[in-house]
Amino acid sequence: MINYIWFFMILAGVITAASKGQIHLVTEGILKGSEQAVVVSLGLIGVISFWSGVMRIAQDAGLMEIIARALGPFARRLFPSVPHDHPAMGSLLVAMSANILGLGNACTPLGLKAMAHLQELNRDKTIASNAMCTFMSITSSSLTIIPTTIIALRLTHGSAIPTEVIGPIAFATTCSTLMAIGADLAFRRLGKRR
Repeated sequence: MINYIWFFMILAGVITAASKGQIHLVTEGILKGSEQAVVVSLGLIGVISFWSGVMRIAQDAGLMEIIARALGPFARRLFPSVPHDHPAMGSLLVAMSANILGLGNACTPLGLKAMAHLQELNRDKTIASNAMCTFMSITSSSLTIIPTTIIALRLTHGSAIPTEVIGPIAFATTCSTLMAIGADLAFRRLGKRR
């Protein structure tokens, strides 16, 4: 579906430019956008590598396990259908810990593994279980304490204090996570009534 949306947006842009007789703007936009993407990507490599290394050290030092243990009682309430000794619970906790630490790249494979474990527990394999929906909403709105990618972007664009966003992002993601949990619980209760 998303491919259709992107195709429609690109086609609409080309048609609009052609109807105004300024099709050259499409080519210029493509070339400038591609150039800027390469420049930003190259600028981010060093910073993201640094933060990924710092986060890897934190992970090897056991910080993710500490966070996972702290999240355990909370996760058991959020995912009542997942047995606490099942591998799915461990995968959920590690993926959520990676998100909290701003390890988006590490969280993707961890999240996929957690979803695979949740699918094993799913009785109806054709629809997502409540636990899968809860995990997806929490992962999408995830609480982030160290937003490494945003810090890296701010640094590459010349920010004097690239880390000043940590507090506001922690506050905003706390609010978004609480809203996601509240919405998830409300939809679960609504689903039980039907």
